[in-house]
Amino acid sequence: QVLLVESGGGLVQAGGSLSVSCAASGRTPIGYVMAWFRQAPGKEREFVAAISWSGDITYADSVKGRFTISRDNAKKMMYLQMNNLKPEDTAVYYCAAKTNTALIYNYWGQGTQVTVST
Repeated sequence: QVLLVESGGGLVQAGGSLSVSCAASGRTPIGYVMAWFRQAPGKEREFVAAISWSGDITYADSVKGRFTISRDNAKKMMYLQMNNLKPEDTAVYYCAAKTNTALIYNYWGQGTQVTVST
């Protein structure tokens, strides 16, 4: 069993910065992929960014150039640095993980709220 716990988040004005973290524990799969998703009120959950064990990174177009994903494999931690935040970035941000051969993310955190005010 893998446990993912997000931390960070909060309230920030538009144009500001915020970071969120994800701590993994338990029997983490070898070479697991980690990712951030988000879900805004009334909308479906959407992909934000993903990072492989070796550091290959993918971003959603909406966050490219503003968000930076990173991970520390030794600490089982993943981070998301969010800069130049916009009101449309307001959402619950979820940490997710999967093995590198899985088609879907099968481990999820509880989420952390990020609110960007105008």
